[in-house]
Amino acid sequence: MIGLFLLTHSTYGESLIQCACHVLNKRPPQIAQLGLTAQDDPLDALPLARQLLACIDSGEGVLVMTDIYGASPSNLATKLLEPGRIEGVAGVNLPMLLRALNYREKDMATLVAKAVSGGRDGVINMLTH
Repeated sequence: MIGLFLLTHSTYGESLIQCACHVLNKRPPQIAQLGLTAQDDPLDALPLARQLLACIDSGEGVLVMTDIYGASPSNLATKLLEPGRIEGVAGVNLPMLLRALNYREKDMATLVAKAVSGGRDGVINMLTH
């Protein structure tokens, strides 16, 4: 199973995990999060991020999900990436996380594609539906 690591601003990642727990009625395995605050130096958080990543990697890799591309959490995430083994996507939202949780038994390329499409397709103008 591919691990999931949420690297986000503040408590956003943990909040997403808690919402997923509510939907699934249990805490999924092999999932971790690290929230950065305005006071944190991202480089100081790098050793902890690597440690958390190692804890959830069973050998099949990890998908790192971050909130805003180009912000400190995603910049830190880029230091963790290894193509094919540790992949990353930005723009994490609850639909993306739920999709990732449902497809992480697949290969990494499929998981990345499903996570991205889940996040994108979860954004809907409700007045047109």
